[in-house]
Amino acid sequence: MQVTGIFFRRGLRLTIAGGVAGLFGAWALSGVLRSLLFETEARDPRLFALAAAVLTAVALLASYLPARRAAGLDAAAALTREQL
Repeated sequence: MQVTGIFFRRGLRLTIAGGVAGLFGAWALSGVLRSLLFETEARDPRLFALAAAVLTAVALLASYLPARRAAGLDAAAALTREQL
């Protein structure tokens, strides 16, 4: 369970950093896309929140699956195989 937590926390940290950078970048560049959007505002907070929520869920799932796989490995056997 500790291995899963380590992998999950690392993925969560990267997800938060990428999400914050992406939100700032999207907010800054949304004015460029204003002419391409129909029936919505360029800086609609609901769309930003929805996009952030979907991307966060996908990133956390992408972190959880390898963490679960790593937790099922025997550490001694994995290290021995790596040395061969």
